[in-house]
Amino acid sequence: MQTKGRSRHFIYTDWILIETQFDPEQLHSKETVFTIGNGYLGTRGSFEEGYPHALPATFIHGVYDDVPVVYTELVNCPDWLPLIVIVNGDRFRLDRGEILRYERQLDLRQGLLLRALRWRSPSGNTIDISFERFASLADPHVLALRCHLTPIDFEGLIEVQASINGYPENQGFNHWEELDQGKTNQGIWLQRRTRNSRIELGMAAKLTILGTEASLQVNTAPGYPTLSTTFLAKAQQTVTVEKLVTVFTSREIEAPVPAAREKLAQLPDYATLLKANEQAWDEVWQQSDILIEGDSTATFAVRYNLFQLLIAAPRDDDRVSIPAKTLSGFGYRGHIFWDTEIFMQPLFLFTQPAIARNLLSYRWHTLPGARRKAGHYSYKGAMFAWESADTGDEVTPRWSIGSDFYGEDVRIWCRDREIHINADIPYAVWNYWQATGDDDWMQKCGAEIILDAALFWGSRVEFNSERSRYEIQGVIGADEYHELVHNNAFTNRMAQWHLEKAIAVYDWLADKFPERATELEQKLKLTPEERSHWQDIVAKILFFYDPSTGLIEQCEGFFQLEDINLADYEPRDRSMQPILGIDKTNKSQVLKQPDVLMLLYLMRESADFPYNEKALQTNWDYYAPRTDITYGSSLGPAVQAILASDLGKSTEAYEQFMRALMVDLEDNRGNTNDGIHGASAGGIWQAVIFGFGGIQLTENGPVANPHLPPGWTRLKFKLHWRGKWHDFDLHWELGMEHGAWGIGHEEKGTRRQGNNADNADNQFSMPNTSLRDATRTTSLSTSAQSPMPNIQGFIFDLDGVLTDTAELHYLAWQKLADEEGIPFNREANEALRGVSRRASLMVILGNRAYSEAQIEEMMERKNRYYVELIQNMTSHDLLPGAIALLDELRQAGIKIGIGSASKNAQTVIERLGIADKVDAIADGYSVQEPKPAPDLFLYAAKQLGIEPAQSVVVEDAAAGVEAALAAGMWAIGLGPVERVGAAHIVLPSLEGIKWADLREQLSNISKRKH
Repeated sequence: MQTKGRSRHFIYTDWILIETQFDPEQLHSKETVFTIGNGYLGTRGSFEEGYPHALPATFIHGVYDDVPVVYTELVNCPDWLPLIVIVNGDRFRLDRGEILRYERQLDLRQGLLLRALRWRSPSGNTIDISFERFASLADPHVLALRCHLTPIDFEGLIEVQASINGYPENQGFNHWEELDQGKTNQGIWLQRRTRNSRIELGMAAKLTILGTEASLQVNTAPGYPTLSTTFLAKAQQTVTVEKLVTVFTSREIEAPVPAAREKLAQLPDYATLLKANEQAWDEVWQQSDILIEGDSTATFAVRYNLFQLLIAAPRDDDRVSIPAKTLSGFGYRGHIFWDTEIFMQPLFLFTQPAIARNLLSYRWHTLPGARRKAGHYSYKGAMFAWESADTGDEVTPRWSIGSDFYGEDVRIWCRDREIHINADIPYAVWNYWQATGDDDWMQKCGAEIILDAALFWGSRVEFNSERSRYEIQGVIGADEYHELVHNNAFTNRMAQWHLEKAIAVYDWLADKFPERATELEQKLKLTPEERSHWQDIVAKILFFYDPSTGLIEQCEGFFQLEDINLADYEPRDRSMQPILGIDKTNKSQVLKQPDVLMLLYLMRESADFPYNEKALQTNWDYYAPRTDITYGSSLGPAVQAILASDLGKSTEAYEQFMRALMVDLEDNRGNTNDGIHGASAGGIWQAVIFGFGGIQLTENGPVANPHLPPGWTRLKFKLHWRGKWHDFDLHWELGMEHGAWGIGHEEKGTRRQGNNADNADNQFSMPNTSLRDATRTTSLSTSAQSPMPNIQGFIFDLDGVLTDTAELHYLAWQKLADEEGIPFNREANEALRGVSRRASLMVILGNRAYSEAQIEEMMERKNRYYVELIQNMTSHDLLPGAIALLDELRQAGIKIGIGSASKNAQTVIERLGIADKVDAIADGYSVQEPKPAPDLFLYAAKQLGIEPAQSVVVEDAAAGVEAALAAGMWAIGLGPVERVGAAHIVLPSLEGIKWADLREQLSNISKRKH
């Protein structure tokens, strides 16, 4: 499916983001949106050739350095992207010449960023240029870039320069010292070291030229080693440039430069690396994908948010964590907040538990920094930094310097007062233990985090003898609009919860691992008196709560603050704090983000105090209208979506969900240029699973109690819980008063536990797509009637050509027709051959009246039936002669493409076992206009890198033959003459067909016409 994005020139398919127009005004935000990565590093979506005022950046986990006196930040590493193309003396860049055609795509399925354009140089030379790049998920130290160059209307010199830029900046500051650089037989290399943290980096690169004779030259200009080549380009001839890069730092290996050079020398070619990357991504998506049917925008956007977290998640390093802006931008300087543990980690906890363990181990490794912070403030134990970097020491800037040169700097109090993070991290540790049963990690690492952080609360609380209650004064809660409050409900209850769990962990450790318990008692100075103190705090901490109504006061005196009606300030395009001013906001009942509601959410799963249905309804009614949900904090909407689902407010739940879902894709807060909103992305996963999926965790495993948004017909995902996978496949059943649900493999209309499977398989389609056109293209080829046709590629339809899925389509349509009570038989099915899904349904429905929603549902239902049927296909389903002809064509150097209107083409190809024989796929996702429009075949030819006149289409449908002829291609028709007689050659089937015979027939036809 395809849907258009709002005002961003975006089209969304199930797996691919397509940008149809370049807008310089959105340069920086799009650089964020098109970030790629592999869990070791992230690279922003900047252009390989450069652009004025661009912000290219590659961030590597853990590579931090100091800007003296001011702050610590994640370092922008040497830029591996530069690839300059000079066409007959004109340097290619999008701010020069003329852009005749442009498209950029991010393929989530395989972590692949692609860009294709047609550019006319200032001198009038027209050239097609395409770029493709990925950060290998199979090997985190490998980066790859490929460029195709095809002159359209000229012959001349093209120069290519591939470089490593050793002068990257963090918005004006260069963190790197020059050490060394050089060249080898394989290419070039660069050695750098950070100025203060003394982290060494080694990067190496090599270049391969395909499609022409070319030699390489090396230029080792200081800090900018470059490989270059110049060749004579011919019109319509494609030259491919492949740039492979390796990178290491001294964080993971003692000698980064030799490691980078050695790995570079051992690398296979680009295609092999790409295949390994695809396989690695396939494994990740098998565990982490969410399938949504009935909402095409959500289908893609949910996957997009998951993708951005997956590429930022450390797989092989437990000394780093995910920054608030992931590895995608300069915002918050790469610092780690509570965002990671509370918002991002649940995705990994339930789909990639090893990554969840890494994220928490980072907090264990940085306990010394947390202890130093506690000591600085004269507290006991560990006081976790509000913003953390590599050591765990506090790195929150003390002051915020505004853009007004004469304005006053703003004190950032979070570093001193926002202490709820000290319970948020233990909350995540406890949940990891509950979900995994990982006793080994808990006794080695988790218990120390919980106990040491609990010691802080014991020294931070104050006993009020008049009230006979413990208080926590002078804090900032989850709602940061109120910067100096006493007895914040969120902070006090989380501290109480933390101490309850610390006592439980203490007892468990003493019982199960007495030696470790003794070790921690001595190390942390834990005493029986301290444990008793914790119990006293738990029993006597102050919490403002009305048991008769369930209403919770956010902090002491909150109800006496001035009430603000947010509706009076609409419309607006900024948060309430700059509108009201800091002082008035502090004195008003307006919230930056949910605070009491956030507390209820965190207590929701275990139904711990104060969570219950009455309290949720009461506090929602009070606090939701007072929350600046549009421009306050991006952390709020996803949480409110979940709670609104709990309350049955489906419209409001979906509205808040979409606000969170599109925060970066639509840049609805205007700050996507700073980086991905990582917490919001994590909240999206929780909103889908815990909100709409209604997942509840029980001793026997997760159970679904779903409330899908209107229009969602299916929600499919899997969760890992205590060593086992649980599959959930939730369907909305029509005709029920309140709807019924099918879960896992259970009967419809029931609410049951997900299917238990240690190695469960998801059954969703994962297309392996190349660059796809979003709009209709026109033929750019010459006539297909040259005397001696220069055939370079074959484009095969699938159904009726390579395999017979027509029977499966018929069975799926027949099942649908039977369910709808519509007459349908095999004779009627003949009219559907080669016709799109929608057009086929229209033929079946005839003059019967159905709404658009019903039509969409029936198309999805038929496709579901068809997908279920094709799961059983194998290579035995190939038609006679198909595999022999494919092999013969490949041996002859002929490129193979698939041109099928089916959106399940990729799945069919994989089931048939011919994926390694296919060079390009054009399917139902690739173009908007179906056959008999020529778009699908033109698209396939473009992907093969050949002209229409060099293409042969093999089809079994009249519409397909018509499309091939309209594209200016040769057409071979399979089947009766009355159906495919317009083709140049008509055959009964592919059985016994040889390429030499076909070539001779095409040549004879060409000669007769001339």
